[in-house]
Amino acid sequence: MANHQDDEDLELALKMSMQYNPPEAKRSKPIEETGSGSGESPEAKTRRLQREIMAAAAEKRMLSFPKSPRALASVADSCKGIGSGGGLELSPQESNQLFTMVFGNEVSKSILAQWTNQGIRFSPHPETTIGLVQHEGGPCGVLAALQAFVLKYLLYFPDDIGKDSPSLGVKTSKNPYVASDSFSSIPEEAKTRALVRSMCEILFMCGNNNRAVVASFLYSEDLNTNQKDEVMAAGLPIESASDLQKILRFETFTTQSSALSKIAGAITAFQSRVGALLFLISALLSRGLDTVQNDRDDPNLPLVTAPFGHASQEIVNLLLCGEAVPNVFDGRMDFGGGMFLKGISKNVEVGFLTLLESLNFCKVGQNLKSPKWPIWVVGSESHYTVLFALDPAVQEENELELRESQIRRAFDARDQSGGGGFISVEAFHQVVQETNIRLPNEKMNEICAMGFIVWSELWQVILELDRNLGGIKDSSGMMGKKVFDVYHFNGIAKSDINGGGQAMAVEGGTVPVQRPRLTKLNVSVPPKWTPEEYMTCATSSSSDKDSEVNQPKPAQHAPLVDCIRTRWSRATCSWAGDPPSIV
Repeated sequence: MANHQDDEDLELALKMSMQYNPPEAKRSKPIEETGSGSGESPEAKTRRLQREIMAAAAEKRMLSFPKSPRALASVADSCKGIGSGGGLELSPQESNQLFTMVFGNEVSKSILAQWTNQGIRFSPHPETTIGLVQHEGGPCGVLAALQAFVLKYLLYFPDDIGKDSPSLGVKTSKNPYVASDSFSSIPEEAKTRALVRSMCEILFMCGNNNRAVVASFLYSEDLNTNQKDEVMAAGLPIESASDLQKILRFETFTTQSSALSKIAGAITAFQSRVGALLFLISALLSRGLDTVQNDRDDPNLPLVTAPFGHASQEIVNLLLCGEAVPNVFDGRMDFGGGMFLKGISKNVEVGFLTLLESLNFCKVGQNLKSPKWPIWVVGSESHYTVLFALDPAVQEENELELRESQIRRAFDARDQSGGGGFISVEAFHQVVQETNIRLPNEKMNEICAMGFIVWSELWQVILELDRNLGGIKDSSGMMGKKVFDVYHFNGIAKSDINGGGQAMAVEGGTVPVQRPRLTKLNVSVPPKWTPEEYMTCATSSSSDKDSEVNQPKPAQHAPLVDCIRTRWSRATCSWAGDPPSIV
């Protein structure tokens, strides 16, 4: 009877450990520091008990996998790549370079646990079924970037992923098209195809569109099918470069069709607990280890940052633009004497916004801020989420916005302040000539009087001047005004307290179910007038009942709104239920 009960407990634990359970909330401390004190809340206690059961199940499963160096070597001699047979092996030097590049010379067990405990799987909950579930905060940068590409295919290329053998290709035109918001109706096959195609596109982008490298881990042929599944479910023992070298294999593909077939055949490996790490390794190998190091400003720092194991900006940029550069501004910033910082060199498919820009810590360039498709990875101090719109028209610019973008690109190209928003007088005259700015002499002298030009002051002067004087003042007062909806997805489990979510029973009461969050936001962007004009209009239009634009919903605030305002300045947002979370 006792043995039967143990089998049932183990079976339950296995099911809970297989990522279909609601994922635990993001940790704010390393695993070793997380405890179960006497003041533990029922919600925290529930998550802790789930983790303990999962850990116990994983430990039992891992007994079937050899851990000693000699045993690992024997496994490597008789092993087979997941998804297909064989593959090339990294040399010990290459394995050491790869492991050190990712984790550094000293890495804690908590960080390794984070990065070997995150698969690439869709949420099982109907309301978030298009989203990838995140168990740990560390690999969120990998999942968020991949999530952005998955959304591109699900929302804007449904015909491609609906076919059995779609042709890989990116549409360059933005035809009037509003994607469907029936997220729960998307079949599993379509989501899997979108995932496979997204992975293939990213890997080829990292390989300069010439190649894609797909990595795989090995398992022993002596294990039966169930044991193989359990080993992959539990994760592989990767604690050093030596461990990585013994179990890692890779294949290089020069055609997209062959890479698609390989990734589709190995999708269970990417869904396993080592899936996020496996995809990151594939991207690094596709780019080339030496090339990745050349991309970086400081190649001595690990790509996974201590002490919490977060993905660096270099990882996110690699997956968004194919280059592991550490900065988010456009182009590169030269300081003279052969010293420069590297930014984003080209326009991208999906973009990036960050809370740090709203805090004036950095400046996101137009390449990331205005991607081809209205999908953005959103960065906070410690987490990455995704913002997206269903209608590409949200990025369409009117005459005023086009002119602002043109002048701002020229201005930013000469901004050597690290995103501070000012340039020299000499650089300003270059901007004037390049963008055909025509200002009266007295205005030119006024702008240049300080010896440097600040963007906000320059743009204010241009806005305030009538067209016949060289400015672009809008006499109608309607330019730049728009209302639209966006969606925000956070793959880390959050409690939906006010959103009508289900609750689970625990000792001492009930707590809301932890699950990923998808929030719909209504965004209202006011006209780009001077502050005085804006306040005057806001008062006079309060009684206007005819225009939806003049009647935005009551404004609400959350850190995500600050991120949105870096893309649409002075935007106001509203939503139903709990505030969207970017942590």
